Amino acid sequence: MLNLVIFGAPGSGKGTQSAKLIDEYSLYHISTGEVLRHEIASGSELGKLADSFISKGQLIPDDLMIKILDEILLRHLKDREGVVFDGFPRTIAQAEALKELLAKHGSELHAVIGLEVPEDELVERMIKRGQQTGRADDTPETIKNRLKVYHDQTQPVQEFYRNQGKYIPVNGTGVVDEIFADIMKGIETSTGEKSRKK
Repeated sequence: MLNLVIFGAPGSGKGTQSAKLIDEYSLYHISTGEVLRHEIASGSELGKLADSFISKGQLIPDDLMIKILDEILLRHLKDREGVVFDGFPRTIAQAEALKELLAKHGSELHAVIGLEVPEDELVERMIKRGQQTGRADDTPETIKNRLKVYHDQTQPVQEFYRNQGKYIPVNGTGVVDEIFADIMKGIETSTGEKSRKK
């Protein structure tokens, strides 16, 4: 079992590198952003509630997110060789809740990959992504708010995991495959886990 968190500011490349991690280590991908966007698109009660926070660039309440994750782990953890969490945890409270949640499922978190990208590049990437995909939350105003929320609430999580010796800093700028090679090196150094690709 290999459970990872891919960590970084909005636009740092978490989705791109998650896809490579899933392929390389046979992991189940949990993107809180995708889960929530699916709920919003389906018009569910949870989706409406989530949208009331997301449309303003705010984080949704922890208890709501944990409830969703618990259900997903119950359905998928036993079928895969681990999980990569993308976009979660975003607060210390969520990090502590995740530890309890994994313990409840008889597992633990092994490493946190931190994609580190300069802020001006993050803004540029997200504006470009908004133009290409039409994502409603990739507007300059919302981007500014999302980055402020990230710095205020999420960066302390980096220290939380650094103090536990689980944080692997990775330069998130440059060629996608080179960034991934650095991630794999970090995982092997930190956990002893090699590629599981057949």
